[in-house]
Amino acid sequence: MKRLLCCLFLLPELFLAPHTKAQQSPAATVPLYRDPVHDGAADPVVIWNTQRKAWWMLYTNRRADIEDSTGVRWVHGTRIGIAESRDGGAHWKYLSEADIPAEKPDYTLWAPEVIQVKGTYHMFLTVVPGTFSDWNAPRYIEHLTSTDLLHWKEIGKLELGSDRVIDACLFRKPDGAWRLWYKNERDGSKIYMSDSTDLEHWSPAGIAVKTRGEGPVVFGWKGTYWLIQDAWNGLGVFHSSDLTSWERQPENLLQSHGAKPTDDAQGQHPDVVVDAAGRAWLFYFTHQSGKDEKPGDPQWKRRTVMHVTELHENGGVLQVNRDAPAEIHMLPPPKNKKSDTAGAW
Repeated sequence: MKRLLCCLFLLPELFLAPHTKAQQSPAATVPLYRDPVHDGAADPVVIWNTQRKAWWMLYTNRRADIEDSTGVRWVHGTRIGIAESRDGGAHWKYLSEADIPAEKPDYTLWAPEVIQVKGTYHMFLTVVPGTFSDWNAPRYIEHLTSTDLLHWKEIGKLELGSDRVIDACLFRKPDGAWRLWYKNERDGSKIYMSDSTDLEHWSPAGIAVKTRGEGPVVFGWKGTYWLIQDAWNGLGVFHSSDLTSWERQPENLLQSHGAKPTDDAQGQHPDVVVDAAGRAWLFYFTHQSGKDEKPGDPQWKRRTVMHVTELHENGGVLQVNRDAPAEIHMLPPPKNKKSDTAGAW
């Protein structure tokens, strides 16, 4: 908490009146965003901050710059970073670390999912109870709420029938109930589903995707429901008419490396925003390796940055051109997966 308060004093712009006049944005910066604290921005979720009238990105802040080389400790002990865009998503600025209560200071926080319901923000956060050097620790999904996207209150742990669940995604069904997608590591890293009417009590709804993967994101667009997941070989894409049965498209997205600086790697753990103009934007992160590797730094490949590209639908297939400039200027969407509305459009 002391670290957060110091950060707030250093960042008075957090509480300044937001800009209200929309302006035409140039192409998005490349990379879209780079974390100034640990250089390990990953697992983005992008949501409209109604109070500040700006886009916020919450993300896992991997400790990519630490000297400890023991296993995967650098991916543990992480906090959730916040960046803001005031020009529709083309440029982002670091704001703060999210004020999230943890039972112990060494707890690991991953992959925030955030929705807004009747003026309250709800976060579904992956929590690992400690800082570990391997991938074998238990993990669970925690529900928190906030009125400003910065300060969070713990509601409780989700009971999902497994001690190894991560990477929550929520979408409201046409009947008004909520559906949760998440990775169940106890069952071959399949994507499971659970349903709730109050965001607190959950009942199993089956398996959505049996293909191994993580970081699912579900959204409605072009009259269809879509699910995109990190397949560790680019991004796997699935479509559905009922949010229950999913059919995979043959081609993964972002499987081949990009040509832009810092984009020379497969895309990972995405988020999608459908804006008011009906354009769909795919946010993702990449590791820094290959031609972007820093000579003499054996840990450079740990570092990760954010990118954005526009989604296109062609004959029922999602496609991207990651090498094209992302001429992005998102207005607050009337409907998307992070609102309290439902359905595809």
